[in-house]
Amino acid sequence: VKAAALQLDVSKVSTFDAFFEQISAILRAQWGAERLDFLVNNAGVGKTIPIEKLTEDDFDMLAHIHFKGVVFLTQKALTMMNDDGGIVFITAAADRYNVPGYSTYAACKGAVEVFSRYVAKEYGPRRIRANTVAPGGIVTDFNNAAIRGNPQAQQFIIGQTPMGRLGEARDIGGIVAFLCSDHARWVTGQRIEATGGFNV
Repeated sequence: VKAAALQLDVSKVSTFDAFFEQISAILRAQWGAERLDFLVNNAGVGKTIPIEKLTEDDFDMLAHIHFKGVVFLTQKALTMMNDDGGIVFITAAADRYNVPGYSTYAACKGAVEVFSRYVAKEYGPRRIRANTVAPGGIVTDFNNAAIRGNPQAQQFIIGQTPMGRLGEARDIGGIVAFLCSDHARWVTGQRIEATGGFNV
């Protein structure tokens, strides 16, 4: 298995051209390839902000990372993506379950879900698939470990989840791997919610 790690701040669209030049150089050097097969839009930050305390700076930070950056990173990736490829957008169950303090974050994720359907429509003729995965409460360090470090939140989520446990990163990774495989070649324009049945 070969891998390459590159640093990118998705809030800075002006750096994307240089980033893709790096990708092109690495593809040629390590894989003898010119084009991409898949993009997973997974970058994100969490910040719990009640509407009354939302500032313009907070809004811009969340919107640039969770929507603007996603749109323009996807746009550039599509120009060098192979036909029969695909894009996976990681969104959030919070755009369907209203969690206080997540209004702007969730609104950006909802916008990405709409955008993903347009990608599926416009790039379908090239057989490029676009889908979203919407995780629920996953035990990670996201948003200052809001779930990992909060036993009360954990118990609430478990109590509302038919499968009786919290989500783990591998619960999401398996879905993403499926969507980036030939097994999902007939799946596009879909939202897959991965919450263990939260609030069914």
